[in-house]
Order: sequence, then C-alpha cells, then structure tokens
Amino acid sequence: MSETANDPELTQGRARKALGQHFLFDPDILRRTALAAGPVEGRTVIEVGPGPGGLTRALLKEGAGKLIAVEADPRFAEGLEAWPEAAQGRLHVHLGDARKVDWPSLIATAGGEAPAMIIANLPYNVGTPLAVDWLKAGDWRGEMALMFQKEVAERLAAEPGSNHYGRLAVLAHAVCDVHIAFTLPPGAFRPPPKVDSAVAVLRPLPAEKQFEDLDALEKVAAAAFGQRRKMLRASLKALAKTKGLDATQWLESCDIDPTARAETLTQAEFRKLAGAFAAA
Repeated sequence: MSETANDPELTQGRARKALGQHFLFDPDILRRTALAAGPVEGRTVIEVGPGPGGLTRALLKEGAGKLIAVEADPRFAEGLEAWPEAAQGRLHVHLGDARKVDWPSLIATAGGEAPAMIIANLPYNVGTPLAVDWLKAGDWRGEMALMFQKEVAERLAAEPGSNHYGRLAVLAHAVCDVHIAFTLPPGAFRPPPKVDSAVAVLRPLPAEKQFEDLDALEKVAAAAFGQRRKMLRASLKALAKTKGLDATQWLESCDIDPTARAETLTQAEFRKLAGAFAAA
C-alpha cells in the first residue's frame, strides 16, 4: 500500500488573487521547505496560509509535535479542520488574519511550546509585514523558513554593498543568521506568480549577539535608506532633529564618515548609530 494512501485529501479551491495565494503541490519541494530550518520532529510549528494543505501534510509527516495553521480563507480552514490530525490534537487550525494574531496567546491556546518554528509559503501580499513583526518578536519565536517573492528573500539576506541591502536586512541580521535555502521558478506554483520565489531561513542569534532596541534600529535604517543616494549626514538630518542632534556630530561620534552612504554601513555601525540615537 502506498504511504500516501491514507492521507486526507488536499482541500479543494481556487487561489484567490486578493489573498495573494499561490499553491505548491510537489512533495519534494514541500519536504525541502518543511526541513529548511532544521528538524521539526516534536516541535511546535506555525504555518501561515496553508491553503490546500500541501506543506501542512509535509510538516505533519516530518513529525511536527503541534502544528498551528493560521488561515484567512474559510474554505481551506474548514477543510483542514476535518483532517484526523485536527481531531487528534496535533493540528490546530486558526481562522483569521495572521497580521492580527496574538502569537504567544495562540501558542498557549493550541497547547504548543515555545520557541515555535515558523514555516510557511507566505501569501505575497502579507509576507514582508509579517516578517518584520516576527523579527521583533520575543522568545516565543524560534527558527523560520519563509517562502517569499525572491526579491523579498534577497532583501532579508543581503549584505552591505549589495543592491538588495536595506532596512529589512539590517533588522534581520540584528537578531538572526539569514540565508536563502533555495529558489523556485513560477511554474512550481498553481497559479504561477509573475516572479521567482525563494525560501529564506532565519535562525535566531545567541541572545548575547542580538541587538535589543529594534525600534530604534528600524528608525535609523529607514531614514538612512529612505534617501539612498544621499550622504548619511543628509539622509539622517530630519531624524537627528527629532532628538535635538546634529547629524554630522552624531555620525562622527559613532566613528562613521558623514559623507558615507547607507549601503556601505555594517551591522555593527548601524547598531552604534541606533544605540546613540536611543540614548540621546
């Protein structure tokens, strides 16, 4: 008998453009995604946008101890609730907008354990804001394997000097080690998106290596990259004024050339700027 003979049927339903849905069905790709951030056996795993349930099935097969599936589309949420794993308690389905979820509360309600892994083929229209929220999350959030448009994944993993380096990379590298596990062409999905996709893997840095004040870091990075072509003394001028700082003096106090541009700054230099800004 085939090992998939007793699998529940994947939920049927057309993808909805308004929800940014693009579904994966290839078992090999789904398994690679499920394991991209490391073993899931016995772990609490959060999946956002499970849709028909292809990745959900892969995560359950790889031994996820508690799988929390957050789905905004009632068609798919109802289908997953009919799976035997839901009746057994391994699969907890939450119908709602992932951007409005109180994650620690949901983990507790589902009977999960922190830190929870987050593994998801994210709907394109909510991927970036969710990633930013999760980067700022507390100890409840563990390793992440997130499938995005390739450009978003590249922006998360980017290093100084690259075309994709910006606010998102500065935030990501402040709390995580980031790399792109693999990329996929549009044809891997149904319906095919117009761009390539990629899985970004984010593993939390040791606590002592993380930068705590992400709000200050985000403000500094957003201002610095908001006028990418300008020198830092110009791009940071307005932000500096909010704290009564002179941008040139602020930069020089952090041993940063005021005529430099944002894309040349390292993670350590952004941390110094953010620390000085927060302390002012």
